[in-house]
Amino acid sequence: MGSTGLAAVFAFCAGLGGAVQIAVQGRLGDRVGSVEALAVAAIVSVICSVAVLLVARGGFGRLGSGFTGPSWQLVGGVMSAVIILSITVAGPRIGIVATTAMLIAGQFVLATAIDRFGWFGVEQVAVSWQRLLGLALLAAGAVLTLKR
Repeated sequence: MGSTGLAAVFAFCAGLGGAVQIAVQGRLGDRVGSVEALAVAAIVSVICSVAVLLVARGGFGRLGSGFTGPSWQLVGGVMSAVIILSITVAGPRIGIVATTAMLIAGQFVLATAIDRFGWFGVEQVAVSWQRLLGLALLAAGAVLTLKR
């Protein structure tokens, strides 16, 4: 399997993990509170990340350099917190499928804008009518998942 296939499998596994995360975070949030559940998830994430870094790099590698670059590159960490808090609150209220669908719809809409305008230094990608139709269908599907 080439790097593209491996990346696709890795992304698929992340999707599986995301469904589990929504279910688990919702239950944790119900038990300890949404903000507390966010903090627990962040602490566990730090522990896991440091462990992976130590195993993969045999030390802290260039970790410190991550904090010395442009501050906008730290937005990923902020977005992680927003996502975790959002799924903690939404999962128990609208269900796992609806939460996942709305999360993905939101990702696709903003990803289209990021591609189109080349934000964050990514290569610009044109927006075709097929892409817009796909987004509209995706959004409609996400809204339909809200119906129980």
